[in-house]
Amino acid sequence: VVDLGFGASPITAIELLARLTKVNSNAHVVGIEIDRERVERGLAVAHSHLHFTHGGFETPLPPELSQKADVIRAFNVLRQYDESEVRAAWQLMTSRLSATGRLVEGTCDEIGRLASWVTLDSNGPLTFTISLRLQGLELPSKVAERLPKALIHHNLPGEKIYDFLQALDRAWLINAGLSAFSPAQRWLATCQTLETQGWQIHTDKKRRRLGELTIDWSAVAPEGY
Repeated sequence: VVDLGFGASPITAIELLARLTKVNSNAHVVGIEIDRERVERGLAVAHSHLHFTHGGFETPLPPELSQKADVIRAFNVLRQYDESEVRAAWQLMTSRLSATGRLVEGTCDEIGRLASWVTLDSNGPLTFTISLRLQGLELPSKVAERLPKALIHHNLPGEKIYDFLQALDRAWLINAGLSAFSPAQRWLATCQTLETQGWQIHTDKKRRRLGELTIDWSAVAPEGY
């Protein structure tokens, strides 16, 4: 599992490995950074299942591991690039995936209360997911400020992502009365309202309770994607 662009501290790679080993004791995490000083900080805490290397979207992997990644996580990386560079970066990263591998590319705020991402396989984008901290949430469309680079400039009238976020807000407001029970109940009802309107949601009830919602990429994809 690759943590691409892990940042100034290797903590996300460390935490990712800790979570993965709970379900697979043989998991390996590779932190990749284009900044050599950041790689050096990672190497200071590296061990047999936690690796760090210098690189970018080409996703170089240590020679002792398989040369294809099962998962590449790239968060808050492409937001620093121009949108015109997104598809080439996607293609380069997905070319480094194993046959069943997935790329998870997206954006989140500093403490993970607002997040959204695109999940891709070697053939291209599959789904779009948002994840929100429901406690204290006014409108789900607040996630607009943390949309992936492929979408953030398309949240405008006439675009699919705009229509989706507007429908999501309306469903959230319609179900405002359920907030007396819990934000999770309100979110579950919001998802159900969207489904009755024809939006196909792939998230199971457990993940919905956590504030997640996943739909087909085609439902929000801008023209040309």
